[in-house]
Amino acid sequence: RILGPPLTGGPFAVVTDTDDGALDGDTQYDRAVGPMQFIPSTWRTSGADGNGDGVADPHNYFDAAVAAARYLCRGARGVPLDTEAGMRAAALSYNRSQHYANVVIANARGYGGLGGAPVTVPG
Repeated sequence: RILGPPLTGGPFAVVTDTDDGALDGDTQYDRAVGPMQFIPSTWRTSGADGNGDGVADPHNYFDAAVAAARYLCRGARGVPLDTEAGMRAAALSYNRSQHYANVVIANARGYGGLGGAPVTVPG
């Protein structure tokens, strides 16, 4: 299992427990869980059974990957994800930082997802 740090504040947001520790083992604070680092409350709304075993498990890579795609597509709000506008909307649904969205878009360009040359985004 992959568990992020307890979301107690400091460098992270404060997120008190939303799942009675069912997914993250922590009954006081939430932790991001699994390979796609879902917060338990987000998993509850976006979780998926990606490998067809009848269980939506954020610790299962296939389930987490399908759930992440579902989450990002929902975040794009109908704007195609192969456009900068769609990718920006999806990224901002995950993290409301414009800097974060710029980094995501720059990396997509670097991977060939939006075309064009890779872009360096300053600090």
